[in-house]
Amino acid sequence: MNNPLVYLNGEFLPLDQARISVLDRGFLFGDGVYEVIPAYGGHLFRLKQHLDRLADSLAAIRMAPPLDHEQWLDLLKRLIADRPGDQGIYLQITRGADSKRDHEIPQGLTPTVFAMATPIKPPMPEQAERGIGCITLDDIRWAHCNVKAITLLANVLLKQQAIDEDAYEAILIRDGQAIEGAASNLFIVRNGLIITPPKGPQLLPGITRDLVLELAESAGLPYAEASIDLDELLFADEIWMTSSTKEVMAVTRLNGQPFQGGRPGPLWYQITRLYQACKERLRLGEEHC
Repeated sequence: MNNPLVYLNGEFLPLDQARISVLDRGFLFGDGVYEVIPAYGGHLFRLKQHLDRLADSLAAIRMAPPLDHEQWLDLLKRLIADRPGDQGIYLQITRGADSKRDHEIPQGLTPTVFAMATPIKPPMPEQAERGIGCITLDDIRWAHCNVKAITLLANVLLKQQAIDEDAYEAILIRDGQAIEGAASNLFIVRNGLIITPPKGPQLLPGITRDLVLELAESAGLPYAEASIDLDELLFADEIWMTSSTKEVMAVTRLNGQPFQGGRPGPLWYQITRLYQACKERLRLGEEHC
């Protein structure tokens, strides 16, 4: 689909025809929030959880949701209708366009709502089993990382530094604690215990993160939401990074060196099998993961 339809402010139109004002506050200030929602076989992945997080992000920046749940559902279903394969939906809401550039939040603006769907290309099994490389970097982001804001320059710079050092992702360190990735949540395994940092303003409350915990609980695997010291990270048995479109990725290289033999660990295999089974049930319409 060379010129796919996107949604912009009540219209479905070709991507190359989508336009916003240069005075849009998203363009000028990064004044907006976003979500990324996968769809497997035409079935939206954890839509309620994604919309709840979107509503939390909007409330944090003093905006009301422009649509209700049923309106979002109709919009998103229309966006992925007749698209083959799995899709990743990018949804962005900004405060809208004002008549001038001013830091003060104007009243009465009409929000800009944009959404597009693109194919999800999960890694091939052999790529997944090779794992990913990560580096540890100081967390230079702002103090409200639980808000899924479009102001992502710090994340972009951290991710690019990882790429420059031949790594896939940066694991961010703040006050001696490993927090999350530049674009993913963090898990470690120590002595059979799955650990992920607790929710709070320092990290994004990941939808995939929560599903991994649910899958662990259903399988009887012990887990904890607890802080992760840098030393605990460096000497963990396994490290995983999670996100909605990249799913569960095993870290097999850390700071330029092979990590734990350069192979994913046994609990990663177990969680990955459970995750893929959940996705397949969703594709078949048997269960909303």
